[in-house]
Amino acid sequence: MANTRIYKLILGGLLVVSLSACGGRGLFGSGQNERRENDQNGFSRDYDSAAAQTAAERGDSIFDLFANNDDPNVTLRVNKYLWNASLDVLNFMPVQAADPFTGTISMGYGRPQGSSRAYRATVFITDPALDARSLRVSLQGSGGAAVATDTTRAIEDAILTRARQLRIADGKL
Repeated sequence: MANTRIYKLILGGLLVVSLSACGGRGLFGSGQNERRENDQNGFSRDYDSAAAQTAAERGDSIFDLFANNDDPNVTLRVNKYLWNASLDVLNFMPVQAADPFTGTISMGYGRPQGSSRAYRATVFITDPALDARSLRVSLQGSGGAAVATDTTRAIEDAILTRARQLRIADGKL
């Protein structure tokens, strides 16, 4: 029992020594990896200490990582026509999850009318533009079976066509 305590103590000491070596200034560090720059007077300036001084002047702390300092005026944009068209075209599938901030819609298994095969889909809308590059659809057959790329392309084309129809209808208001 005493041997296991000694081993744990030695292992803990080795862990502390090895972690201190990672910093570059610890037990084994010579400080040669530091980035330095000469200021206008020719004196050497340490970037790490300058960053720490700037953070101290602003009052930054480790707890700022957990604070909600996000700007409420910043919004992520997803094309509303592609979003609504995806829901219209894939209306035979139940929506499992939808995240308008990332532009992701996850659908569960559903059967299109007149088909015996069930599909599930994930739609990715990556850009606010009404463009084919802004839309990606991932389809899976029942049991995780692969779906032909022609089928996936047909679904993407149907979503794009419906999105253009929605945009035209919106413009007539």
